[in-house]
Amino acid sequence: MKKFSELLYSYEVEDKLAISKRETHTPKIEAPKEVKAGEVFPVRIYIEGHPNTVQHSFRWIELYFYEEGRDFNPIFVARAELTPEISEQEATFKVKLNKSGVIYAVAYCNLHGVWENRQEIKVG
Repeated sequence: MKKFSELLYSYEVEDKLAISKRETHTPKIEAPKEVKAGEVFPVRIYIEGHPNTVQHSFRWIELYFYEEGRDFNPIFVARAELTPEISEQEATFKVKLNKSGVIYAVAYCNLHGVWENRQEIKVG
């Protein structure tokens, strides 16, 4: 029996998949690499070049934060539910951090499972 973490797909892990599948399924992250403590900033997560039909689409996007020095991680930040054909396969969340760490974007494709991406953010 596999652990849940072994079921997550990422760009690096899925090197045996076609580049196009990795490119169209790995969530992209737009966020600053460095922010000031306590300052609100946007984090945009989107899927590019992927179908958005009832038969094949992303259904949700979640954002998590791994905070340096915290005993229990990750912290759940937000979730966006997506409706095929109507909503775009993206979400923007307003975030405020007090410590450096890593943000994780996790998104679910109804045919190809759960995909993740991550980006380090320094808090100064």
